[in-house]
Amino acid sequence: MKKQELIHLHGLLAEVRGAYDDSEELDCSKYEAFGVQPTSIHRSKTDHKTAVFKLAGGLTTSFEAEQVTQAAD
Repeated sequence: MKKQELIHLHGLLAEVRGAYDDSEELDCSKYEAFGVQPTSIHRSKTDHKTAVFKLAGGLTTSFEAEQVTQAAD
């Protein structure tokens, strides 16, 4: 995947996070601590790849926890 594509994916995941951040409590602390945002175009491809994995991991964990909670209700 090219750097430009990773930045685009990073931006899309950030949009998903923004859509759920208002209504759900997401644990994206590892992503936030990493400090690379989709707008950080000067950062390396590797940094954006790491950020994408951290953000996707935080979103997935939060969504899985939400599904378990809903299944228990």
